[in-house]
Amino acid sequence: MKIIVTGGAGFIGCHLSRKLVEEGNEVLVIDALHPYYSKKRKIDQLTYIGEAGTFRYEEKNLLDDEEEVQKIFLEFQADCVVHLAALPGVSYSLEAPGQYVDYDVKATVNVLKFSGESNVKHVLYASSSSVYGEQANEPLSEDMAAGKVISPYAAAKYGAEAFCHAFASMYQYDMTILRFFTVYGPWGRPDMAITKFIERILNGEEITVFGNRTSRDYTYIDDIIEGISAAIQKARGTNIINLGSSMPVSIEDLLAALAKHFPEMKIQQAGFRQGDVTSTWADTTKAKELLDYRAKVPFEEGLARTVKWAVDYYGKE
Repeated sequence: MKIIVTGGAGFIGCHLSRKLVEEGNEVLVIDALHPYYSKKRKIDQLTYIGEAGTFRYEEKNLLDDEEEVQKIFLEFQADCVVHLAALPGVSYSLEAPGQYVDYDVKATVNVLKFSGESNVKHVLYASSSSVYGEQANEPLSEDMAAGKVISPYAAAKYGAEAFCHAFASMYQYDMTILRFFTVYGPWGRPDMAITKFIERILNGEEITVFGNRTSRDYTYIDDIIEGISAAIQKARGTNIINLGSSMPVSIEDLLAALAKHFPEMKIQQAGFRQGDVTSTWADTTKAKELLDYRAKVPFEEGLARTVKWAVDYYGKE
């Protein structure tokens, strides 16, 4: 299968691209190496993909290089596009909301349009649990997103979903919207809690915890990749599907789990941050029915794998 992965040099993108290459697919990665976090890290992630085999890489911006990207889509003639490229992060979206309109909405429109023009059969869009807004301590099913979001990042993701529906109707390709719940694991984004906590601890620095009695449906990267892979193979028509562990972990339990690896870690407590929700909790009934998806990696095991990767990776810095 010929597959385009936008944002393929990112956290989820490098894991997905590597798996697709291992499976023998013809993979084209498009990534702008946006400086939201280290360009070196993204280059290392591209190297990680390359360890699995040959793939094509284009360093292009989906907005600034619009005409060139359009030509690449037309020339490559993909069977499937997995659109992961986005500007992530709730906190930064409060500071620069306009950039999220550009990178998370306008860029998505370009990908949807180019996919239609190049006769792509299936487009998968990476959305987020943030689209559910503040609905604390209950399983969130796909029909519970009503647009009442609490950050510009979430608003951009929810808005982009609407464009997915529009372009699927216009071009009649299969459209799968995947809502990811707090993905963690090796190569995790440096701004996300688990990765950031571990890096700071390894550097002998204290970690800052925002709020208390919060919880997240932490989902190990391998489970997310299995879910995306299943969606590529099985999802047809237009669907919105949650991918999560369905096992929320409180901040207190996360800190206790980290303390088993790092007994000397130092913690600073801070207030609740604007834009953050109290909890996330995925109802994955639909994923089980349509994709035969079940998260398999227990949190303690996933955390141990992540700690080992971080010790190995940052030890090479």
